[in-house]
Amino acid sequence: MYFAALLARTEDGWEASDTELDDVETLSDLSDLAREASVDDDTVLVFIEQEDGWFGVVRVDGEEDPRIYVSDAAAAARSSYGEILLTDELLGREPGDDDVPDLDSLDLDGTEDGEPDNEADSDEEEDEDVTSGEAVPQGPVGDREVLADLGVSEKELLALGEGDALNTIADALGAAEVLETVR
Repeated sequence: MYFAALLARTEDGWEASDTELDDVETLSDLSDLAREASVDDDTVLVFIEQEDGWFGVVRVDGEEDPRIYVSDAAAAARSSYGEILLTDELLGREPGDDDVPDLDSLDLDGTEDGEPDNEADSDEEEDEDVTSGEAVPQGPVGDREVLADLGVSEKELLALGEGDALNTIADALGAAEVLETVR
């Protein structure tokens, strides 16, 4: 199961809204969605979470390029929503690099958790698609200081567990109650 929400900073604190990602196909689409929620080009955080799998935080400050953190790139690569966040730049590869598989070649079978229906094929496909060429690393990728100025240090971000990460971040921001209203 997925959860996605926008947290927009205002002069009165944080405002939260859940968001549908069905029409979001690229990071640019996601950034535009965040900017629409912004008040006076203030900070907007996009939280995306796959229950017990991975979480991602996208930070949009006005017209600046989005800053992205993903807790587990390999897990996110098996998710259609995670695929939006895992840009070539984030993964440290050149656009169009032929030596590594394209994320579009991954078997995203449409199941909610991104896992193949046939468990026997699961390990085989994962090894073949994700690890060949080290295209998508295991573990966290992105800007580990994306929330440092908001009260969540790099060390704290890396220590977060998958189950309660977004609530922990929201609590540190003073936005736990507003996030809970959209959960």
